[in-house]
Amino acid sequence: MARSVVLSQSPRCPRCQLPPRWCICDGIRPVDCPVKVDVLMHHMENWRPSSTGHLLKRVIPNADVHLYRRERPLVRDEIVPPGRTLWILHPLGEPLPAAAAPADLQVLLLDGTWRQSGDMFRAVEGWGRKVSLPMTGESRYWLRTQAGEGKFCTAEALLFLLAALGLKQAEADLRLQFELHVYAGLCSRGAKALAAEFLADSPVHTELPDLIDQLARHRSRDARPPA
Repeated sequence: MARSVVLSQSPRCPRCQLPPRWCICDGIRPVDCPVKVDVLMHHMENWRPSSTGHLLKRVIPNADVHLYRRERPLVRDEIVPPGRTLWILHPLGEPLPAAAAPADLQVLLLDGTWRQSGDMFRAVEGWGRKVSLPMTGESRYWLRTQAGEGKFCTAEALLFLLAALGLKQAEADLRLQFELHVYAGLCSRGAKALAAEFLADSPVHTELPDLIDQLARHRSRDARPPA
């Protein structure tokens, strides 16, 4: 049965938010991203170790997370610096503008459930350009069930944006961090079979072999029958 480190109030690493035995801080690598990344996170998302909004803050040096509460109005000037064009990613936005210069862009990602994201979007509508990305395929965010076909988590939305902008190295680096985050999250829940299935199609085993072997040893000990 899957375990919840939140409900059980288990000790967690202050950085990666995982139980110490599943800590992945040794595998965290900074992602060089010329786009200014900001995450507007619903306050109910803030305590979740599975949050990919917090993941982006951990691995992208210029990323910032802003907590949203309906009763606390947002101030645009506190989030949007001068000199950049703000894009707000939204499924009903305009197609990706052509010839965009990544260094001139700021992207605002909405982190929460689909209903929460709707509330957050209404709070920032008009701050910048509403942009839609061509996002296809299946989500690799196995820590949660997505709301439907073509639905992706916050980090995956940024991955699609980096790919669309031709930032291949940043996309590859972020994908590795995202996959490590998901794999370790599955391990921490005791989802051994699902973690093994996820790892089979993930780049983390070849890119971070020592760390993955260390996590695999923990999984093996968990799988042993009690003496």
